[in-house]
Amino acid sequence: MTIQWFPGHMAKARREVTEKLKLVDIIFELIDARLPLSSRNPMIDEVIGQKTRLLILNKMDMADDLQTKKWIQYFEERGHRAVAINSLEGKGLQVVTKAASELLFEKWERMRLRGIKPRAIRAMIVGIPNVGKSTLINRLAKKNLAKTGNTPGITKAQQWIKVGKELELLDTPGILWPKFEDQAVGYKLALTGAIKDTITNMEDLAVYGLNFLATHYPKRMEERYKLSEVDEDLVVTFDHIGKLRRAYAGGGEIDYDQVAQLIVRDIRGQHLGKLTFDIVDELVSEPEK
Repeated sequence: MTIQWFPGHMAKARREVTEKLKLVDIIFELIDARLPLSSRNPMIDEVIGQKTRLLILNKMDMADDLQTKKWIQYFEERGHRAVAINSLEGKGLQVVTKAASELLFEKWERMRLRGIKPRAIRAMIVGIPNVGKSTLINRLAKKNLAKTGNTPGITKAQQWIKVGKELELLDTPGILWPKFEDQAVGYKLALTGAIKDTITNMEDLAVYGLNFLATHYPKRMEERYKLSEVDEDLVVTFDHIGKLRRAYAGGGEIDYDQVAQLIVRDIRGQHLGKLTFDIVDELVSEPEK
């Protein structure tokens, strides 16, 4: 299965981000804590250049705690300030404004010395679809100002939102990139809901998820599905899970579509615990010098 998704409004959003860059002091790059590398849009580096940036690992409540700590260390070793939050429950939000203020301290001092009065920090939030940008904005603003939803692609246009006296946020639509060089990235994004299910093959996603669990979280898979490995004959594995979860079609046959959907829902719904799909030790080497 080849996964690609680059709707027209995303190309437009990239142009708009470039145009509005000069209006903001800092970029809030929101990424999924479950896939801190795979959920970073490589085009963002090209678009924002040397603009001050804060990496925000959202959905930390769904990610493996140890891996999240390793990823924050990884980013900071490479010169990027990074924080982890749970925007849905409003956990860790105070660190966002604090970190932004610290990153902009020197700029604010230069402005103060020139006699310019302090003003609110102007930040642009960027990130891929369904990473929680609108939820973060609503939590920070303590109002439902930005549209939210579990379906990627909800935000289609930019909007300015005031957050008290300290912060002004520019929301932007989620932007994916035209081509995934590594198809594993596409699978991870689809498995975590960043890509619409209507353009993916659910059975392929389920198989990818099971193989990942067997390699990295075997105890979780055994507890949930009473399986120690994924059989080479996938029908055997699907039959086993189908019987266990009573996923039957007419005539008592196993409904493989239903089995696939169950597996994907289990992964997304945390029925297998906190999962991180980007494993630091597998994806990175020594810090850049």
